[in-house]
Amino acid sequence: MTKTVRLEEGDASKVLVPVGSNKGVSVMDLVLRLVGIAGTLGAAIAMGTNEQTLPFFTRFVVFNAEYDDFRSFRLFVIVNAIVCAYFVLTIPLSIVHIMRSAARGSRILLIIMDTVMLALLTAGASAAASIVYLAHNGNTSTNWLPVCQQYGDFCQGASGSLIGSFGAVVVFILVILLGAIALSRQAKRVVL
Repeated sequence: MTKTVRLEEGDASKVLVPVGSNKGVSVMDLVLRLVGIAGTLGAAIAMGTNEQTLPFFTRFVVFNAEYDDFRSFRLFVIVNAIVCAYFVLTIPLSIVHIMRSAARGSRILLIIMDTVMLALLTAGASAAASIVYLAHNGNTSTNWLPVCQQYGDFCQGASGSLIGSFGAVVVFILVILLGAIALSRQAKRVVL
């Protein structure tokens, strides 16, 4: 740890701030990244396999709803897959931060990239959420009827996949805050 030294006049600008323990923060970062992998992977799989066919008495008329019928849902699946891959690729760096808690440059890079991925994930999840809202409630001014009365299972699957994605948004916010906390705890020179 740090040693207490009596300061002479003029030495105050060279005092080191004691280093806080970043191991706990780094372990929490790793755990949150694993939770983010589960959330984004689950959301991508749930939406990517989401489909429903309405049963009718004739085999010539089939009403089918699939995720790729909507471009917003396609975007949602692609964005969640990209963010899941990003989480997987940052796991080794997070492990390095547990072993070397004084790493500064890689933490700054992670915060920047986490912020970019947060924006991407928020955009994809919000686009899909708007379509799910229209499917549940419709829009009377444009004569769009709610389709969830007929395609209940499809709408439930789409709504469920949004939970994992927005959960990953919360994970990103926490990861960015933990990175900022870890950076603020590192030793730096105080100029008085």
